[in-house]
Amino acid sequence: MESLATSMIGRHSECSRLSAFMTAAGGRALVLRGETGVGKSALLDHAAAMAAREGYEVVRAAGVEAESALPYAGLHQFLYPMLRDIDRLDEGSRAVLDAVFGQRQGEPASVMSVGIAVLDLLGLAASKRPVMLLLDDGQWLDDFSAEVCGFMGRRLAGTSVKLVVVLRVDVPSRLDTAAFAEVPVVELPEEAAALLLDRHHPGLDARIRRLVLDQARGNPLALLELAAHAGNDHGGRMASEPFGSHSVRLPRRLQQVYGTRIGALSDVVRTELLRGALDCVEAGQGAGPVRGVRYQMRDADEAAACGLLDVDPVSGDFTFRHPLVPSTVVQMATPNQRRAAHTVLAGVHWENIERRATHLAAATIDPDEKVAAALEAAAESATRHGGAVTAVAWLTRAAELSENHQDRSRRLGDAAFIAGHAARLDQAQTLLRSDVTPSTSESPASVMAAAYAALHEDGDVLSSQRQVTIALDNLRNDEMGKPAEVLTRLVNLLLAINQYAGDGVSWERTHRLLDSMGDLVPERSRIYGDAWSDVIRHGADVPERVERALAGLPDVEPWDVTRLAVAAYHVDTLSRYRPYLQRTVGREVETGAVASGMTMLHLIMLDQMAVGEWDEAERTGQRALELTTHHGYTLFAHHSRAYLALLAAMRGRVDRAQALRAVVDAWARPRGVGFLTQIADAAATAGALSQGDYEAAYQHAIAITPPGTFQPYAHQAPRTILDLVEAAMHTGRCEQARRHALAAHDAGLPDLSPRLALITYGALAMTADNDKEAAEMYARAETHPAGAHFPFELARIQLAHGIRLRHTRGPKAARQPLAGAAESFGRLGATTWAQRAQAELRASGVSPHNASPNLPSLTWQERRIADLAASGLTNKEIGERLRLSPRTVSSHLYRVFPKLSVSTRAALRDALGKTPTDHHQVAGTPAPGHQALRAGGV
Repeated sequence: MESLATSMIGRHSECSRLSAFMTAAGGRALVLRGETGVGKSALLDHAAAMAAREGYEVVRAAGVEAESALPYAGLHQFLYPMLRDIDRLDEGSRAVLDAVFGQRQGEPASVMSVGIAVLDLLGLAASKRPVMLLLDDGQWLDDFSAEVCGFMGRRLAGTSVKLVVVLRVDVPSRLDTAAFAEVPVVELPEEAAALLLDRHHPGLDARIRRLVLDQARGNPLALLELAAHAGNDHGGRMASEPFGSHSVRLPRRLQQVYGTRIGALSDVVRTELLRGALDCVEAGQGAGPVRGVRYQMRDADEAAACGLLDVDPVSGDFTFRHPLVPSTVVQMATPNQRRAAHTVLAGVHWENIERRATHLAAATIDPDEKVAAALEAAAESATRHGGAVTAVAWLTRAAELSENHQDRSRRLGDAAFIAGHAARLDQAQTLLRSDVTPSTSESPASVMAAAYAALHEDGDVLSSQRQVTIALDNLRNDEMGKPAEVLTRLVNLLLAINQYAGDGVSWERTHRLLDSMGDLVPERSRIYGDAWSDVIRHGADVPERVERALAGLPDVEPWDVTRLAVAAYHVDTLSRYRPYLQRTVGREVETGAVASGMTMLHLIMLDQMAVGEWDEAERTGQRALELTTHHGYTLFAHHSRAYLALLAAMRGRVDRAQALRAVVDAWARPRGVGFLTQIADAAATAGALSQGDYEAAYQHAIAITPPGTFQPYAHQAPRTILDLVEAAMHTGRCEQARRHALAAHDAGLPDLSPRLALITYGALAMTADNDKEAAEMYARAETHPAGAHFPFELARIQLAHGIRLRHTRGPKAARQPLAGAAESFGRLGATTWAQRAQAELRASGVSPHNASPNLPSLTWQERRIADLAASGLTNKEIGERLRLSPRTVSSHLYRVFPKLSVSTRAALRDALGKTPTDHHQVAGTPAPGHQALRAGGV
């Protein structure tokens, strides 16, 4: 039968769009979207022919439904023909692609890093001749490959690469939101449909012809296949009931058509087709073979002869003619036939843990411990690569195949545990209810699931705390009878509950419980307990312990990554680990441990707030709020609101801060969720300070901790040192302020974290009785390397310093710190603080408008990078200091140069030399904040 690629009847508009796309300058992406069989693949073939005539290198790939849960499966098809150029890539991009192809072990790559590597590889390929990428059945592309294709397609401008994607209208796809230009492929109009039918089936009986046109409704594949089916009916059934019920949807009718041909094949050929269908052999001629180990259909010429298979012109392998063919093959096979095929395929994939386990599970009926163990191992692998949802399904199946009650119960508990972290709390409860293991008491896994749901859905810290404590007491007395993993999970859940409760009595009780358990409590849990409870009393060596625990990040499960990162936040070393969180959060949110992804978003937001990326922090917080609300994680939703309230308060957006804080406080305080009420109090303190309402600020601050001491197990107590001291000083409570600053110093806070050192020195300077001590402490604070990481705190210290200098040494001496504070507040978007600093500048005889108009347009991150570049560091050296990739540094500088109207690094130094501080600095000394940057304090 004539190829559909030559039958472009009724497609003038679509072909014109494709022609314009092909001849347009530069790279771009296009989507062809329509229903099954409407002619999308024919148009794709037409595009391939045009591209070949224009001298393009044509690379084709096809999504396969059975592979849609396998990361990178689609990407393999696109990249394989271009691997000839992989050795020309830089080491970073090559390492990313090696990891994708399983050639190298390493931490999971993010969509962005893989997308950039793919763009680099495409650029190398296109340097020889333009490249045309054609993707059929994009709706079946695995999530990761789809995200990479979307990322790549949006960045083809300026390249010689074009991308055409075919999508079905009835199947949602990750590519739906890729924002590509789109050509809708609709049914043929009546006249064109009739012409197509008559060209391929001339002389068709008029009544049959009318029925075909009515039933096909302009769908080209249906027109051709139904007409052939009707023409081959010699028994007369088609004349009276050619296509069955009119209520049956078109794809099912076409499956019935293919079923007739499949049923006529020999048993041997049907078996070959079944193995190919179950092993994801792609459909569509010219798509190129799926790379990697796959079952190759053999001796299937009979199926090719009747139009079910095509032969790939390059490899010579059989491929299915249409996606409906393998679906029909599987549907028509008996369960025993499918299991036999899966058994063969498990042997084909003996080296691939996940594929082999999938086929073994489908091939097995009776309990089989070897198969269950293989599935369990595959689930562990999937969990560490962002596949928690898949892991739940595999563990559930492993439980079904377990040979004894103990293993079945353990695997169901594991599945429920992961389901909870995947934001599927109902599924977790269902899994645990299906555990029929005889027991006289509630299982630890059931307690854990119930407590987890009570905490995250209702914020019930009291009952969940009680449940888990009782379960731990019981388990401790019978630790040999239960897996250590169950005990560890209960311990970690209790620690999380305590963190949210923020109650000293509960923490003391928990520490005693853990101490009594000795070596049963693993080191990671000890880290969580020390960092989350009270860093002043337990956090002395936490930074080093966290660093050691996170040394092997790719092998750490996502929930432990987030727990360790929370510990890092409490000791202000979170910036070290934020790049990893940013690389993995998207994967976890989409297909992995969603709840861990929620916490990752909180942590990313916190670090963005700390380093001065406040616009980005706002967007991250909103994303977290939407995600947590969507999944019904009420505790995390209010957690998101609390951080958004704190950020709004810091920026001086008091109305928004008050509204968010009121919601959080009304929900958290009655439930005893002290962690959130402390953040709410901190937001109220920050908001009052930004408005200059120092009395209100003081009252809110002492609600967190009294002056001169640090409330045990109040995590905000050390974080709000500067707030309490400033509020006290401005309300005449100088003695209380001094006592609090000294208490911070005596408690050893400067040794606990860089931020605590910065604000402790600032508090000591603000409360110093004599100018000599004040000058010493201000100098220590303003030159501390942490100043570059915590610009808001540094700017507040500079402002206080400037005010003191103006009163003690005169206006000229005050200008340098005041100018630095004004610039930092302006860049951060701390409006009310900036206004206060500008007022002080005016009082010192300087107009804030004298500052360079270009500099405030730089973001804080851009300014940090610009300063380091101006000092002579290379992009690689800057990246190492700021924990950014050289490419990211380059992108920032690419934006900085036009903002400052410069084109060289030498000119950059001159432009940055015109900072507000340089206009009125003392003896030519750079501003302390900038001095810290240039001294490598980043």
